[in-house]
Amino acid sequence: MGLELYLDLLSQPCRSIYIFARTNNIPFEFKHVELFKDSVLGKKPAAAASGAERPRTGPSNSEGAGKISLLKKVPALKDGDFTLAECTAILLYLSRKYNTPDHWYPSDIKKRAQVDEYLSWHHANIRANAPKTMWIKVLIPLFTGQPLPSEKLQEVMEGLSASLKQFEERFLQDKAFIIGSEISLADLVAIVELMQPVGVGCDIFEDRPRLMEWRKRVEEAVGKELFFQAHEMILNVKELSNIQIDPQLKEHLAPVLMKMLK
Repeated sequence: MGLELYLDLLSQPCRSIYIFARTNNIPFEFKHVELFKDSVLGKKPAAAASGAERPRTGPSNSEGAGKISLLKKVPALKDGDFTLAECTAILLYLSRKYNTPDHWYPSDIKKRAQVDEYLSWHHANIRANAPKTMWIKVLIPLFTGQPLPSEKLQEVMEGLSASLKQFEERFLQDKAFIIGSEISLADLVAIVELMQPVGVGCDIFEDRPRLMEWRKRVEEAVGKELFFQAHEMILNVKELSNIQIDPQLKEHLAPVLMKMLK
């Protein structure tokens, strides 16, 4: 039995794993888990056929992911009898097992420490703010039936702006990528997170030329076609407004989402 990756490309960590595996020609079976469908968020009406190239996913594998990950969430990995959860753990496992190019997670102890430093900083800063833009502009209105006050989005954007300032000054500086002249796992984890606000109309790259140039370099490093294929769903995330949600699920999850913003 080969490598199986349980992913939903609406999820930032899932996108980083998908891009990493595809960029490095790692053979895997894509197990598509639709977090915003069926038992999780109700059922979407059938979508019209599209000519755009996208992963061949088949039916949703939500139940399978729950069996693979004790945390019952994605991303999740199954490699024979071995299972693994958590984005960073999966990325490191893949890089070591498939001996991917050194620049992703350098053997040089100082460069590797720089990747580790960013990954540690990322969770309490970029990741603490960027996803909230989707909650505010898409998910909470979807579940409550009404938009949040503009002040709430402004508050989140101010926090994200402060994190982006640190990102540029502390990590990116005048380098091509976070740890130097080549892309690493740090850049990949960062970019997928920063595309989340873009998908809901908050273009955080606008008026930030250094950040925009870095984004272009990341796109080129992984391949533009793959980059936009992986981000197709998030760049069309407003289609979630067409989802039909069970009223009981609405009642249950609306306060949960509101609490996440506090």
